[in-house]
Order: sequence, then structure tokens, then C-alpha cells
Amino acid sequence: MDVDPELMENLQYAANLFFVWIGFGTVVGLLAKAIMPGRDPGGAIATMAMGVVGTVIGCGIVSFFFEGHAITPISPTGFAIGTAGAFIILFFYRLLAGYWFVEGEHPRPRLRRSYRRRRSYSYLDD
Repeated sequence: MDVDPELMENLQYAANLFFVWIGFGTVVGLLAKAIMPGRDPGGAIATMAMGVVGTVIGCGIVSFFFEGHAITPISPTGFAIGTAGAFIILFFYRLLAGYWFVEGEHPRPRLRRSYRRRRSYSYLDD
């Protein structure tokens, strides 16, 4: 089987870029969640997506307002801008999820989960 070396090089570059963005987005999302106090909605996938989208939006806004400045995300400036973008996304995510504000006259009471110990029985066969 004859494989085009240029195609393999392009695939390797795309895979490398994909994994760099995934790692960078995770770190930026975790940092944004660490900066904002309180319980955080979402899990690992939401944190990673928040970091990646925050970086894309933050770097895109800076590139839009400062023409000729291409901000790469893998730089100190890109890291700061990506963290700020992820922080803004986390703020709006919490705002829309009803974390701070509750509609209606009276705030709804937060239900506490009761954790009871369950008894487990094991039967031995004779």
C-alpha cells in the first residue's frame, strides 16, 4: 500500500493540533473554574469545552479589535486571554443555569440529599 507522505504529514499535524487544543482547553477551563468561587456546574467535558471555546472567542475578539495582531493560544498572552474568555463563559453559564438568580417571588429551597447507609446481606451457600 502506497501512502502519500504529504497526506501523512498533514494528518499528523492535524492530530497534534487537536491534542494541543484539548490539553490547552482543559488547563484554561480548570483555571477559570478555580478563579470563580462556588460550586461549578458541568464535568470534565464541559470544562474542556469551556476552555477551548473561551480561547477561540477571546483570541478572535482580540484579533478583531487589534488588526494585524494574530494571537496564538499557546503563548502567555493567549493563555491570559483564553482564561478570561473561559471565565466569561462560566459566568454566563452559571447565570443562565439559575445559580445566582431564581425566578419567582420566593427563592426555592435547596434540597439536601440524605445519605443513608444501606444494609447489605450476603448469603453463603452450604
